[in-house]
Amino acid sequence: MAKLVFGLQQSLDGYVDHLEIGPPGPALSCHFIEHVRDLSGCVYGRRTYEIMRYWDEDQPDWDAEDLDFAAAWRALPKWVVSRSLKAVGPNATLVEGDIGAAITGLKAQLVGEMEVAGPDLAGSLANLGLIDEYRLYLRPIVLGRGTPFFAGPRPPLRLVASDLIGEGVIRLTYVPA
Repeated sequence: MAKLVFGLQQSLDGYVDHLEIGPPGPALSCHFIEHVRDLSGCVYGRRTYEIMRYWDEDQPDWDAEDLDFAAAWRALPKWVVSRSLKAVGPNATLVEGDIGAAITGLKAQLVGEMEVAGPDLAGSLANLGLIDEYRLYLRPIVLGRGTPFFAGPRPPLRLVASDLIGEGVIRLTYVPA
């Protein structure tokens, strides 16, 4: 059975606005490339999926790390939860209807780790008791605004790991208590 993990970079004050936080440094980039290579799949909400579609086509200004991440991301099976999209891109499946049943089925069918991307979708899946682990990548910046990592109150969590990654990024790993 696959483990469903919600993990995103966030500011010290809890926001996940990737445009404001900025790109990861070299060590964190390498960490995310390896992480994506190891995933069994990723579940996206529509907004996050549309942002990530940036990686579908090579850009002329990309460096080797960008190309490596894009290759890993393109190979990753993706499931996109949306009521408004009618189609999704390569290596992606549109999830409509009962998302709880769909994600429960994916967790039963796959092994390893699946990632959920997008705070609103993660909040919905957490309310259904489907999130197995939370990974908060704290970047040393304060934004004061944006989308919060947690879309609403969560049940008690228990810290199971803390790691320093590269340029001052702390990864905190929690499981439901």
